[in-house]
Amino acid sequence: MPKEIRIAELFAGVGGFRLGLDGYDNPDYPTFHMDPAGNFRTVWANQWEPDGRDSKQFAWRCYEQRFGKGSCVNEDIAVALEEVRQGKREIPEFDMLVGGFPCQDYSVAKPLVLASGIEGKKGVLWWSINTLLEMRHPKYVLLENVDRLLKSPSSQRGRDFAIILSCLYRLGYSVEWHVINAADYGMAQRRRRVYIYAEYDAPKWDLKDRLFSSGVEARAFPIEADERFAPETFSISNDPYESTNAFGIGMKVSQFKDAGVMQSGKVLTYRVKPVYNGSRKTLGDILIPIEEVPEEFFISGKNLKAWEYLKGGKKEERTTSAGFTYTYSEGPVAFPDPLDKPSRTILTGEGGRGASRTKHVVKQDGRLRRLVPDELDQLQHFPRGWTNDGMTDGHRAFCMGNALVTEIPHRIGAIIAEDND
Repeated sequence: MPKEIRIAELFAGVGGFRLGLDGYDNPDYPTFHMDPAGNFRTVWANQWEPDGRDSKQFAWRCYEQRFGKGSCVNEDIAVALEEVRQGKREIPEFDMLVGGFPCQDYSVAKPLVLASGIEGKKGVLWWSINTLLEMRHPKYVLLENVDRLLKSPSSQRGRDFAIILSCLYRLGYSVEWHVINAADYGMAQRRRRVYIYAEYDAPKWDLKDRLFSSGVEARAFPIEADERFAPETFSISNDPYESTNAFGIGMKVSQFKDAGVMQSGKVLTYRVKPVYNGSRKTLGDILIPIEEVPEEFFISGKNLKAWEYLKGGKKEERTTSAGFTYTYSEGPVAFPDPLDKPSRTILTGEGGRGASRTKHVVKQDGRLRRLVPDELDQLQHFPRGWTNDGMTDGHRAFCMGNALVTEIPHRIGAIIAEDND
């Protein structure tokens, strides 16, 4: 029996990392069964919507309904960690930290040389991850974020990711990252996200071999170099304050490409292309039978005109509140969405009857309709009906728009488990 890998899940949402890694096997929900990626077990989780109102904690309620009462702490993570520091709360021992954290301004207000150490901006959730890593130094870290993290902010390209790498370097981690478009590897949604894998006290890496062959992410999601672009090699400071003040100054393009590795402050990063020859799913593959679609999801009559306008191309004069007139233009988007290709990225606003440029619309048996929540669940590789626990259509869509494609941490986890055998 391979050694168990215990997991702490931050910003847990409705449990995407937990499903992908632990799998799911509950006799009360046999249709929700998912195979584990290996011998993983989530021992602690946190999910909290920042304004704190009970009405906003619907993702946490779904998590607890699926994984059991007490399975997820519904409190501000910064407050919870401060209680741990003061000895008022305990977090079980764990070997792996996972989480999908927001893309924010990660800049640091104080350097390491000051007695109080680094001080990040209050409320920026990266610093809660950093705090927990400082406390525990788990062997493995797996994080997910939007791919613009690699090039933000626009005034100092790549600075925010450099700060994260500085923190991980300072704490003794070696790092891989890879921007993964789920559709490139056979999944039914075009969703680009950066996955950051970090390993504590790793043996010495050959950086290029790690990036393209021996790395965890390279084996889970194979890549090859895009020869049209030169690689970048440079060094990262182990002081995030230095990265805050110096990294990316004067650069119009981020040095960080869509895949890379970092060890002992040395960075190698490439533009890459996916390598995949397996089966592929499309939007049409996840549609439920039309007779199961509630009538309110269909589009017709006067409502159709609003959809056609928002989805169509435009070039029209508009006037600001200050009286300034300008020409607004945008191209058309697919209407309806093609069923023989992976879907566009689903967003948090997919729910609700109102017409929208970004919501998906499909044509099924000659009728136009929005996607139902069960289909949004499946586009993120959750079991059909996972979020069907009394939430509104809008809340279910919000949860899936914020979620990750569970198959991605599942494939990465399978490699980690294999190495841990």
